Amino acid sequence: MRASKPVLKRMAGGLAGLLLLVPAARSTAADVAAGRAKAAQCAVCHGANGIATLPDAPNLAGQSEIYLAKALRDFKSGARKNEMMTMMAAGLSDADIENLAAYYQSIEITVKQP
Repeated sequence: MRASKPVLKRMAGGLAGLLLLVPAARSTAADVAAGRAKAAQCAVCHGANGIATLPDAPNLAGQSEIYLAKALRDFKSGARKNEMMTMMAAGLSDADIENLAAYYQSIEITVKQP
């Protein structure tokens, strides 16, 4: 069954509209440089380069941006419990969380065979 021309035009118009949204979505991408600046407060526990300086703090360098953003949102909301992280995440904006996650993901790590 063939679609009529008006239906095809509406579909093409809808697709074109969706394509216009793609550049807008990319323009709101996280800012790695802003994340690097914000990460100064994280460095005490997680290290200046995302490699933890405390035995109970995880390494953040090279972690997934999606994972890190979710973890920070969960600490902020109380869904994930850790006294220090809840306190640190409380003051973060959504943009701060996205920027921090992007920064830590951008850090390249290497693994050496023993």
